[in-house]
Amino acid sequence: MQEPQTVAAAEDMSILEAIRAALFAEMARDERVLVFGMDVGTLGGVFRVTQGLQQHFGGDRVFDTPLAEGAIVGASVGLAIGGMIPVPEIQFLGFTYQAFHQIGPQLARFRSRSRGRYPMPVTIRAPDGGGVRTPEFHADAVESQFTQTPGIKIVCPAFPDDARNMLSMAIRDPDPVLFVEPQRLYRTVRGPVTVRDDPLPFGRARIVRQGSDVTLIAWSAAVHLCLTAASELQSAGISASVLDLRTLVPLDVAGLVQAVTSTGRAVVVHEAPLTGGFGAEISATLHEEAFLSLDSPVIRVGGRDVPYPPGALEDAFLPTVPRIVSAARKAVEG
Repeated sequence: MQEPQTVAAAEDMSILEAIRAALFAEMARDERVLVFGMDVGTLGGVFRVTQGLQQHFGGDRVFDTPLAEGAIVGASVGLAIGGMIPVPEIQFLGFTYQAFHQIGPQLARFRSRSRGRYPMPVTIRAPDGGGVRTPEFHADAVESQFTQTPGIKIVCPAFPDDARNMLSMAIRDPDPVLFVEPQRLYRTVRGPVTVRDDPLPFGRARIVRQGSDVTLIAWSAAVHLCLTAASELQSAGISASVLDLRTLVPLDVAGLVQAVTSTGRAVVVHEAPLTGGFGAEISATLHEEAFLSLDSPVIRVGGRDVPYPPGALEDAFLPTVPRIVSAARKAVEG
C-alpha cells in the first residue's frame, strides 16, 4: 500500500516534542478533544509533555485529576459516551493496575456491549520502561497484559515521527487505544518528523535496519537496544536486521513473517518479564506461520522473572546489548 501523502516539511524533534505537537494539533483540529490526568494541567505533566496545553486551550479542556486511575479511565468512558474525545494520561503504565477493571471490562468492551451504538474514542497515554532509575511501579512494562484485552489497540512508538503521527491516528480512532511512551527516550532520541494529512494506519511494522543473518524484533525503547546490538554484531561478521513492530495490537503478522523469512532466524526483545511477555506470542506466531523458513528456534530476551528491582539494580533486570548479542550469536551459530 502506498504511504500517505505528506503535507509539511520534516522538522527535527524529540519524542517528547513530537507527542506534544500531536496533542496541540489534534486539540486545535477538534474541539471535542480533552486532555486530563494527574498534574497534566498546571504542571504540564511529570515529564512536561503537556506543558503549555492548558494555557493555550483553557482549563475546561486540559485539567488535573485526583490521584485515582480508575476514576480517570471511568470518566473517560462517560465522556466518550457523551460525544467527547478523551485523551487521559496515566502517569506511568505500571499505575494501570489501579484501573484494570475500567480499561478491560468497561472501556475495551463498551462498543461491543452497546452493539456499536457507542464508540469509545479514548486514547490512554502512559510512559513506561526502565533506564531512568525510577521508584517501584514507575518502570513496569505491562503492555502484554492488555494484549489479552480484546477491543483496545496498543501502540508503542520508538521514534519521534511515529510518536507524532501515530498519536494523531490514535486520537482520531473510534476505538480505544493504549499509547505507550518510552520514558527513557523522551529527550534522548531526536529525528525528523513529517506531519501527514492521513496518519499511518496501525498494524504496520517497519524494518529500521537491513540485515541478512538474523532478525531482531522489538518495540519501544528496546528497538534502540537492538540497533546498538546490530552494530556490534556487524563488527563480528553477523548481519542483523532490526524490525520495529510499532503496534502490538493490531500485529503486522505478514510483515513479521516476511522479515524473519528473509533471514531464517529471529530474536525477540522486550522489557517485560520473559514469562508471559508478548515475545511469547511473537514466537508462537512465527512457529505457526513461518516454521519451514526458520533455521533455528526463535529466541527471546526479556526482563527477569522477578518483581522490578530498585533502580540501582535495574541493569541486571532489563535486556542489555550484551544479552541481545549473545542471543543473536546463538541463533546464528547454533
